[in-house]
Amino acid sequence: MEAREYIFHLIQKGRAAQELFEQFSQEEVDQAVRAIGKTIYDHGEMLAGMAVDETRMGVYEDKVKKNKGKAKAVWAKLKGVKSRGIIEYDDVEGIVKIAKPIGVIGVISPTTNPTMTPMQNAMIALKGGNAILVGPHPRAKKTGVATVSLMRQALKEVGAPEDLIQIVPEPALELSGLIMSECDACISTGGPAMVKAAYSSGKPAFGVGAGNVQTLVDRGVDLTDAAQKIVTSRIYDNGVLCTCEQCVHVPGEKYEDMVSAFQKLGAFYVSGPSDVDALRDAMFQNGTINKEIVGAAPAAIAKLAGLTCPENAKLILVKIEKYGKEEAFAKEKLCPVLAIRAYETWEEAVDVAAANLKNEGAGHSSVIHSNDKAHVEYAAERLPVSRIGVNMIGSSGLGGSLDNGLNPTATLGCGTWGNNSTSENLWWNHLVNIARIAYVMPDKKIPTDEEIWS
Repeated sequence: MEAREYIFHLIQKGRAAQELFEQFSQEEVDQAVRAIGKTIYDHGEMLAGMAVDETRMGVYEDKVKKNKGKAKAVWAKLKGVKSRGIIEYDDVEGIVKIAKPIGVIGVISPTTNPTMTPMQNAMIALKGGNAILVGPHPRAKKTGVATVSLMRQALKEVGAPEDLIQIVPEPALELSGLIMSECDACISTGGPAMVKAAYSSGKPAFGVGAGNVQTLVDRGVDLTDAAQKIVTSRIYDNGVLCTCEQCVHVPGEKYEDMVSAFQKLGAFYVSGPSDVDALRDAMFQNGTINKEIVGAAPAAIAKLAGLTCPENAKLILVKIEKYGKEEAFAKEKLCPVLAIRAYETWEEAVDVAAANLKNEGAGHSSVIHSNDKAHVEYAAERLPVSRIGVNMIGSSGLGGSLDNGLNPTATLGCGTWGNNSTSENLWWNHLVNIARIAYVMPDKKIPTDEEIWS
């Protein structure tokens, strides 16, 4: 069976399942959504082990947390939400909103999150009455197949069509392209090339932009607390998440104290100009990140640069002075390496962070450690990002969690900055069409021309 025919066959199976699922009640839909989230939660350890073994990146314990934590957070926020049929009556405007499924949604998942991404995408897609077809990353295909197999079995056990969730077991670039061009819509969570392909597919697409989380530490905060949160985030799953902090900006007079706080938490500090240069050369080759360091441990990264780093180091902290296009360390680093820079004024910190983002990562996220509401809002108004976490652990918080109001997602939209169609955390309401019943409101006061233009 040739490639196009094969993908078309899978889409037809998904379409048949979706058309049947479209007749399910809200309660039956929610039962299916809960079932697929719960089975990933229950098998979080096994799938985490598979992912680490297959991809050779990340940390087992963190992947367990990721699988279980995201499953809980997604279901907790979806639970009890009306997503089928009439979902809202707006009596003020005389509008009734009706949610209608898109159909079969293609899901291109990354090697960094081969379980969590298809699970979350499946939960929000099915919440809106859709089916999905997963195109896994070639380096994570076995984990992807195991994830989908568990979700299909869970659907079967609650009486929902198994073909609501399908996967291409032997992924290839051509097949991923066909998924994006032949499905009714596509979610692409991966590298810039894949996201660009999704938006060029001719079908509605939801993609993500590059991450480069700039972290601003304000005066007056508890440095120990801020350092603990930043380290927890930076080392999470060996730093492969787009929500991990990349560059921390600290007050000049607090710089040494902040470095000391990081060192107490296991940071290997690189500050000498020759050592910084050696590390930069090892991590970035011709301006592009060295694939060998992605998801690698600090000691292994240091070894590539000819530096001696303790085997038990939690992260590498590297001193920088330049920023934007002048400093590679100011870009995204998919490993436990954190750049640190001193600032004199809050305005300077915001300007430097913005310059770093405009060079890479515009539209994604920033984290601010501050107790000053005016400072937070000053930065939020000027940083070109879609989400700003305050006193937050970026890795687990920016993608939505139980302790904040962001939608728990695997796909973080970066708006037009990142060439994305949304600046929100992808959620079920993005994966439905909304029809609107409009009633004439005879009692509504119609303003005069003079009132309108006054």
